[in-house]
Amino acid sequence: MLTKASTPSSVLLVCLGNICRSPTAEEIFRQQVAIAGLKIKVDSAGTSGWHQGERPDMRAQKHAKAHGYNISKLTSRQVQAQDFYDFDLILAMDSNNLDDLQAIKDTLTDADPEALARLALFSEEDPIYSGADVPDPYQGGSDAFEDVIDRIESSAQAWIESWRAN
Repeated sequence: MLTKASTPSSVLLVCLGNICRSPTAEEIFRQQVAIAGLKIKVDSAGTSGWHQGERPDMRAQKHAKAHGYNISKLTSRQVQAQDFYDFDLILAMDSNNLDDLQAIKDTLTDADPEALARLALFSEEDPIYSGADVPDPYQGGSDAFEDVIDRIESSAQAWIESWRAN
């Protein structure tokens, strides 16, 4: 069983459409995990299937690239029930995503609860953004995408530091 302090072997990052926040988080998290020398499988998905099979939003790609993150090859997918078995930890970008994930997890009544992924808000470990949503930049401008990158970098590092401390 994965405890809160345990370093997971796999992490799924989830937002609504999997075209802005979660693909950006996937690449940032993947790079920070590698720099930290951790062996963690990292992936992303969306709670909706609206953008299934699409590449990340061009604005997200542009801002990520400006910070040294290439998300252009990632493809949107929707969260599946199997993800709760395949990942140790599923991190939601906002509280609505977390509620949606919990609702899916609650339908998996045939499963041993210990065998299912732990759910948490992406900012849960971050002393700067603790408990705050990573706001969806889709309807915003450049500042919204920059804010998302700042929050994701901070929260990803906070998770890594929490695992190193334990």
